[in-house]
Amino acid sequence: MSGERPVIGLSSATANQPNSSDAFSFWLAPGVIVNPFDIVEAEQVAPEGTSRTFGIVNTLDHSTDAPTHLSNFISNDFGQVTGEPNTARQGTTVAHVAVLSNDQDIYMPVMNDRAVRFADEVGIHTALGIDQVPERYRVPAGLIEMSNGTRAVVYLDSRYILGPEGAHVNITGISGLATKTSYAIFLIQSILQKAENRDRIGVIILNVKHGDLLTIDQPPRVGLPPEQHELWDTLGLKPQPFSNVRYLLPYDKETLNTGRPNSFRIPEGNWFLYAYSLADTYDKLDLLLSNIPDPWDTVGALIGEIHQGLSDPRTGRWGPRGRWQQVTDWQSLLNGPPLVDPNTGQAQQVGDVRAVSVGRFRRLLRRIVQTRQTGIFVSQRPGSVKNLSQEIAKIRGGETIVVDIARLADDEQTLVFGDILRTIYALYAEEGSESETLPEKVIIFVDELNKYAPARERESPIIEQVLDIAERGRSLGVVLFGAEQFMSAVHERVVGNCSTTVIGRSGSAELSSSAYRFLDPAVKANVSRLQKGELVISHATFRQPVKISFPKPAYLQEGAE
Repeated sequence: MSGERPVIGLSSATANQPNSSDAFSFWLAPGVIVNPFDIVEAEQVAPEGTSRTFGIVNTLDHSTDAPTHLSNFISNDFGQVTGEPNTARQGTTVAHVAVLSNDQDIYMPVMNDRAVRFADEVGIHTALGIDQVPERYRVPAGLIEMSNGTRAVVYLDSRYILGPEGAHVNITGISGLATKTSYAIFLIQSILQKAENRDRIGVIILNVKHGDLLTIDQPPRVGLPPEQHELWDTLGLKPQPFSNVRYLLPYDKETLNTGRPNSFRIPEGNWFLYAYSLADTYDKLDLLLSNIPDPWDTVGALIGEIHQGLSDPRTGRWGPRGRWQQVTDWQSLLNGPPLVDPNTGQAQQVGDVRAVSVGRFRRLLRRIVQTRQTGIFVSQRPGSVKNLSQEIAKIRGGETIVVDIARLADDEQTLVFGDILRTIYALYAEEGSESETLPEKVIIFVDELNKYAPARERESPIIEQVLDIAERGRSLGVVLFGAEQFMSAVHERVVGNCSTTVIGRSGSAELSSSAYRFLDPAVKANVSRLQKGELVISHATFRQPVKISFPKPAYLQEGAE
């Protein structure tokens, strides 16, 4: 097979730049064009005949026999830019290659003057170890397109995305309009079309920007161009919007009069409102106040007192008792006993929490649920308005739930995201996932992950919840797809637990941070030159990161038409 493909150069080892078991170099035949991320194969020794060593091109150098740049200046008649040079220089372009694999597991250095060719699709799959992944675990993740026109589908191993071997995907970069989101939605669509037991996978998507993800069940008004259809076909996927989608949209201050949610756009159908009354939130106040500094745990202690007072000890559910009986809604909690002395109207001590700390807690909570709230906190939740955690708990295999948080305040977004994580985690970790109705796997996708698990931040209930999913979700079947502009801004334990990292175009300052230490310096230089729609993907089973392209989403995108 390799004999049919032209030799593009010969391997080269010198006294100063020897080949090793991890890297080799080769010079290019005149007229050959090679680019970084191209995958090549070199002939290698073997007990019988030859084997093939595969590698990925990192950098290319052009050198000549001129000892200095001054020599070149002089040979051109002391700086004449027109006409023939007095001394014709001999030169060549040399490509430096990182070794991916050998098809016979021979990792001897590539000898000098061995033929080098572009790898074909079968060779690329061998190079990346895809040939070792059984068909049923392969999930199309994009397309490698090389300088000579060779194309190869890149497959991820679903056991390292959905568990049990590994889990979680992190997508980063400043790639432009919706690139990170588009790729996440494409990968989820690929999983739902190709993964084993795909009808037993549930998906929860948080819409954090405008109305981007509130029409994922609608086809584009203008169909995809032919080249995009061809790209979907090459990947073995159908370009179609999501089916079986349920939208949960936040309650607004004016919803009672208008019936409209607090959203940038309203889906075509199958949408429901959600809101938080005190009865829905009394056991989630720690999430609501996650962003509040609490070095002495006074806020935490008071939240514990409130939770105990408003819980029925027999059922563990909402049931104010004793001196908490008069607490029925946000207003009575903030302005009545036991937090407030009914005679003086002043904050009073509750349990071991002193009055001054109770006063601070009231100010903080009033600001979040009354003064600056967007409408999501209600005195009593109307019958037609849903309890978010109860709706999330109803998720079924093959269903996608989109929760809109785009117009919520930061504290409200933290509450909603934490509520979703806690609900799912409880379903799988505490009650077990043996239920016939629960999906085997749940994928949770959120953009702006750095808001909920920042890199240099104190411990808080929301960070603990994200870490629980990142560190234990693999064995439970709970998978986190996170996206952000700067991976360095995300907690290192969250990023470190992702078996797949996808990187779009990023600046050199960002790439210099320790979060990218797994990338070769040459790869970092290439990442800063990526085009829109191009991504570098590092997967647990790949020996080196590879560059891929992916098709445009097949759903109605806001601003795209």
